[in-house]
Amino acid sequence: MRFSEYMNEWLYGPRGYYRTFRDIGKEGDFYTAVSSSAFFGAAIANLFWKGIREGRIPRDAWLIEIGAHRGYLLADMIQWLYSCDPSLVETMRFGIVERQEPVRLVQREYFEERFGSGVKLEQFTSLDEASVPYALFVSNEIFDAFPCELYKDGERAEVKHPFLGWVPAEPELLDFAERHHLQKGEIAVGYEAFAQRVADAAERSQFVSFDYGDRTVRNDFSIRVYEGHQTYPFFDEELDLERTFGETDITYDVNFGHVIEAFEGAGMKLVDYETQARALVRFGIIEILEQYAAQASHADYLRQADRIKTLIAPTMMGERFKMVHFSKE
Repeated sequence: MRFSEYMNEWLYGPRGYYRTFRDIGKEGDFYTAVSSSAFFGAAIANLFWKGIREGRIPRDAWLIEIGAHRGYLLADMIQWLYSCDPSLVETMRFGIVERQEPVRLVQREYFEERFGSGVKLEQFTSLDEASVPYALFVSNEIFDAFPCELYKDGERAEVKHPFLGWVPAEPELLDFAERHHLQKGEIAVGYEAFAQRVADAAERSQFVSFDYGDRTVRNDFSIRVYEGHQTYPFFDEELDLERTFGETDITYDVNFGHVIEAFEGAGMKLVDYETQARALVRFGIIEILEQYAAQASHADYLRQADRIKTLIAPTMMGERFKMVHFSKE
């Protein structure tokens, strides 16, 4: 079995980690920017609000999250857009792309709890269903959840569960490794098809996504398992693959050079690539916090400021996480 097939089974197979709803945050296996602060979504929404205000984005655009978990990010963005201009909740349309029905059920329940009948949520099982005139696509930590091949010096990993061996890599993997100057590491599978679906899903669109990784390869394996906020390198001899298979998250650092190559190959234009800290500050997260300070207690302000520090501090999420923004005009 190819490693990409093994990883796909681990995450999305009958026993897969994401086949059922999984908690994220304190009660889950890991934190995300979304679970850290609602200001994360507000900042991204503020970027889009500037485009709407300046006439670059139509007021009837779709706002669609891809891989939304419970729907916190989309809901936080809707909340901020409403605070900027309440009429946008009437003119815009909101959607989530999620293939797992148990997760879609949780999303519907959460939106009902948060907005009642005030916001209509559309749910798509795939991007192929979302054929719209103008879309604002957003995702968080989606690229690290694509299956990958493990590559090393002209060979790829082959799995006979739970044992790992190496076989000669196919020409397409060798070609990728040469283009990206890769001697050892992960090669994601599916970026090209995903980018094409995003490009085809709307006549005009913006796509903004955050994830951890870099634009160039590190020439080492980053693949690892998360369990109870602990990180275990995949090649750790003490890692029990029989026990952790499908019960833990398996992930790796994103090669943003590959992401950019895939989206540009699909006909989308790279608008920005930068650290999460630079992106959120540019989007206006500090100004949003200052507005919050004017109406919140000092204790609440300090609490939110501490959460924003988690998002932008270089020693926390600020430098390790990156933002990539593409457009189709």
